[in-house]
Amino acid sequence: MNRPLIFIITIFCLVSMISLITSRESLRKNLDEIRKRLIPKIKEELEEKGLELGSKVFIRIFKEEKILELWLQENEKTPFRFFKSFPICNYSGYLGPKLQEGDLQAPEGFYSVDKSKMNPNSKFHLSFNLGFPNSLESDLGRTGSFLMVHGGCVSTGCFAMTNKWIEEIYLIAEASLESGHHSFDVHSFPFKMSVEKMERTSNQRWKIFWENLKQGYDWFESKKIPPRVDHKNKMYTFKDAF
Repeated sequence: MNRPLIFIITIFCLVSMISLITSRESLRKNLDEIRKRLIPKIKEELEEKGLELGSKVFIRIFKEEKILELWLQENEKTPFRFFKSFPICNYSGYLGPKLQEGDLQAPEGFYSVDKSKMNPNSKFHLSFNLGFPNSLESDLGRTGSFLMVHGGCVSTGCFAMTNKWIEEIYLIAEASLESGHHSFDVHSFPFKMSVEKMERTSNQRWKIFWENLKQGYDWFESKKIPPRVDHKNKMYTFKDAF
């Protein structure tokens, strides 16, 4: 390889590296600005309800109602307490689970989010990955990737919360993980699974699946502590988290 070409390639690599470092620094400063702007407000809202930033987080999503609920737990043996509902700006697809990559369907099921799934560099402002497919979905052969809760109002299988609301949700989730909690659970449902709403499902394709989801829904409704979720015989199973 001749020297001029080597020089050009070297310069290109250096420019690319500098651009990447600059971009990361810009994103870091952007997240720092968001923290500086919102953390005092979030702390004040939490304190008004006797809650604390850094507590363990639990999230429930309801498609039909287009609501994301955020709950916090003071310590691992006390019930979670409701903090706030956030309106979902958009989700794609219909009521029912995601089956395969490219079906533009937002998922329904039980997910766990750890630090590796948090994405402050998202093209949709901020985001976290739900971790679809979970172990049951994998066993059922369901496929898909990068199913997120993110900013903006455009969805191709994700839950779009707008930039305003994802900032608040992200910072509370981030604080929980940074405080030593390994992960937080996200339960995604087609709707609030009351007896009345379940009666509508008698002739629905997903009746049995939704009845299984309702077991997890009812568990939290009664105990205010999410169950430990596993699966057996192609169905979710539930037991005490500790």
